[in-house]
Amino acid sequence: MPNEPLQQHHTPPRPPRQATPAQIIILGFLGIILAGALLLMLPVSSQAGVFTPFPNALFTATSATCVTGLVVHDTATYWSPFGHLVLLVLIQTGGMGVVTVAVAVVMCSGRRIGLRQRWVMQESISAPQVGGIVRMTSFILKAMLLIEGTGALLLSLRFCPQLGLLRGLWYGIFHSISTFCNAGFDLMGTSAPYSSLTGYVGDPLVWGPIALLILVGGLGFLTWHDLWEHRLRFRAYRLQSKLGLVSTAALLLLSFLFFQCYEFRLPQWAELSGWERLNAAAFQAVTPRTAGFNSVDLTLLSEPGKLVTILLMLVGGSPGSTAGGIKTATAGVLLISLWAGLRGRDQGVLRRRTIPQARVLNAMTLTLVVTCLFLAGSIALTLADGVPYLAAAFEVASAMGTVGLTMGITTGLSPLSQGIIIAMMFLGRVGVLSFSIAFLIRDRGENKIRYPSVDVMIG
Repeated sequence: MPNEPLQQHHTPPRPPRQATPAQIIILGFLGIILAGALLLMLPVSSQAGVFTPFPNALFTATSATCVTGLVVHDTATYWSPFGHLVLLVLIQTGGMGVVTVAVAVVMCSGRRIGLRQRWVMQESISAPQVGGIVRMTSFILKAMLLIEGTGALLLSLRFCPQLGLLRGLWYGIFHSISTFCNAGFDLMGTSAPYSSLTGYVGDPLVWGPIALLILVGGLGFLTWHDLWEHRLRFRAYRLQSKLGLVSTAALLLLSFLFFQCYEFRLPQWAELSGWERLNAAAFQAVTPRTAGFNSVDLTLLSEPGKLVTILLMLVGGSPGSTAGGIKTATAGVLLISLWAGLRGRDQGVLRRRTIPQARVLNAMTLTLVVTCLFLAGSIALTLADGVPYLAAAFEVASAMGTVGLTMGITTGLSPLSQGIIIAMMFLGRVGVLSFSIAFLIRDRGENKIRYPSVDVMIG
């Protein structure tokens, strides 16, 4: 029998690994931040007509894209009208999400959106399913234009008599977009640098629309849809919407009572009238929901007031919103699981529905990681720049929650501390879990090896 040549079996080459939706979203944010930083560096972006150092431009672009509001330069006095326009585009893109903006452009061009694009859209807005995602995105865009337009009109009614027609309209548009996207950038520094809304502490025609825009922007896209579809039929809402609304209402009520009944009755606020204290308490309960505006000098807050504000900033808004933080739904799941554990039950139940253990584990993981990053970042800021720990903790919580409130230390941070804050702002916007899924987890399949369980005593 003749010798037959050995046949070599070649395994076909693996197809190139495609980027996951989470990777696309994160890389999109990085690209927008870098482009914004390069634009802000240009002399045309500053009022003095000089080049802005790259670290400062990068910090500002990250803060705008991640809708935070921390600044190293006063927005009104340092940046030119072109710089303000760049910031506004970055804020709008970061608030809506890079993918949502790209989809809006595709929809306007009349091009067909494929399955992969729909998959990325689902991840971008935290939708429960791919089906109906284009219709949902269209609803988000229309709702955004309506809300921001209404907010701009209401604010212009106050700003136009004070600043003139054109400047008043621009102020109304800028602050409406910045507020709805929970960015916290303002143009009030012309009266006093970094003054924010301190000049309007007793003016509900300014802080009222801004507070409403903060709340609406922090509710989440899916909650908007439930409110539009079902109106006052609360039972018809998604469980996520119910949890977000109840958690938001509880946080607002408790924080308002704290600020009204304790904080603004302290001696350092004696110059405020009773009406101004009521307004300040209401606004201070809302703004840590990742907005970044302040109507009072935050350096005068008592230590309990600072701690409460830090906790509110770390919680943030609702899932799928323009807000940051661990989100209200996460806090709600943890509290439900805590209550179940205290009662000796192994499952959390909400309105006759069991919360999956995987969601509880995700909530615990997210909260623990955020807590560790918060502690590490605040300690690093204290060691690097020698700032008081509470001020450093306030700054890091503001960055991670994409809030933008500060104790006045942002402008004096060293390059190392600025880098830490930039990283915290970015992680706070894209999400710690999204980042880990995108770049740290290599195989999301089920474990093929099952090990015997072991009992561990707790408590």
